[in-house]
Amino acid sequence: MAKVRVGRVGEQIKKELSQILQAELKDPRVGFITVTGVDVTNDLSQAKVYLSVMGTDQQKEDSLKAIEKATGFIRSELGKRIRLRITPELLFQFDTSIEYGSRIDALLNQINKGNPDA
Repeated sequence: MAKVRVGRVGEQIKKELSQILQAELKDPRVGFITVTGVDVTNDLSQAKVYLSVMGTDQQKEDSLKAIEKATGFIRSELGKRIRLRITPELLFQFDTSIEYGSRIDALLNQINKGNPDA
């Protein structure tokens, strides 16, 4: 039963963080960001937030620095929107699964073009 609640809380945090990052955060360093996933610990004390950022590596680093600097604001906004006893500590990380999938797809396309029988 606890796993179900953790999953629901994670999905709600993901939804609210997406809205906060797009509408409330006014830092010009933040580029086009998508929240791809949230992993919440069983005691709801920490939440790992996976982000996908469009742009160059420098833009990605700048966006992550801006978000980490605004973590207090983001957490307070999250606390106002979600009624939990303790608002989870937010840990932001890049989600490289989309880039990894694109690379695998490109490699498979190269293999198929090189060998028409495959």
